[in-house]
Amino acid sequence: MVSRRSFIKKMLGLLAVVSGGGAALWAAARRTSVEAAEPGPSPVKRAGAVDGTPKTPLLSFFLLSDLHISVSEGSMTERLHYALKDISSFESGVDTLVLGGDLTDFARDSDYRLLKSIMSQYTLPPVYANMGNHDYYDIWLTRTGEFSTETAPNGKTDAMSRKRFMDFIGYPDKPYTDVWLNGVHLIMLSQEAYFEEKPEVGEGAWYSDAQMAWFKEKMQEHDNNRKPAIVFIHQPLPDPGTDGGTHRLVRAKEFRAILEPYKNVFVLSGHSHRTFYGEEHYNWQNSFHWFNNASVGRTRAASGTTAQGMYVQVYPHKVVIRGREFVDRSWIQGARWDIPLL
Repeated sequence: MVSRRSFIKKMLGLLAVVSGGGAALWAAARRTSVEAAEPGPSPVKRAGAVDGTPKTPLLSFFLLSDLHISVSEGSMTERLHYALKDISSFESGVDTLVLGGDLTDFARDSDYRLLKSIMSQYTLPPVYANMGNHDYYDIWLTRTGEFSTETAPNGKTDAMSRKRFMDFIGYPDKPYTDVWLNGVHLIMLSQEAYFEEKPEVGEGAWYSDAQMAWFKEKMQEHDNNRKPAIVFIHQPLPDPGTDGGTHRLVRAKEFRAILEPYKNVFVLSGHSHRTFYGEEHYNWQNSFHWFNNASVGRTRAASGTTAQGMYVQVYPHKVVIRGREFVDRSWIQGARWDIPLL
């Protein structure tokens, strides 16, 4: 029997390979190109210069990724409390809250009940969410709660996990949705299958034909629309021109093709757990703006207790994205991006 510790160690190792070395080399090249372009204009400004920005944005929201709430591990609960305390008494407007996948660690009924109980303690704006790979992890647990890969799916199904997620968030018939808020389009895409239905995709995010067709239709609403479309995914994208495997968005070429005709598109992902302290979070390889969020529950490469998330403000002429440390309620230095709208 493979232990939970061994399994998680293996998964983290794979994730480090996927999101580490190659990404670091590319990030270095991007930084060099930005430095070489200065002092000329850059499509992404890290400074908060006074530019006539109105005081009130069209839309403001927080993205909390990778909560990993579990009845078996109290530290995740503690970190979510830090985040929700900050958000519920935030000094600026918060129109909505998006939970960006891996809401739970094992997708048990008890995990969702705990998450609901935590959130009910705070006055929060409307909440939306999408599914991550851990939101299917109940299949690794036996009926007595032991972690077992050999006996998986242990009498469980991926459909059970989808239903628990939809019951929690209030989606009626599918685990993905969209909403228009103050003229800004938010699109939440969700992983639709895992090991029980599609073992070949590993920890990758697989979207059905129906979801991809729905996504294409939703993007068609953006013809001649200057306001941005903000797309939420959990697993990150592979390199352009390729489809993803484990720990990546599987149908990535089709995903990019759907977005390619449109301007002012923002893709926000999670899954990698990278910290906002000193790590690259903006990817320059795409026709759209892609940002990778940190984690509330398990931010990696960080010392001490930390719980990080992303604050997004949409103005008529730009989008501002900032990294937030919820533990001490501070903005993270170097984690601010001002992106002009076209």
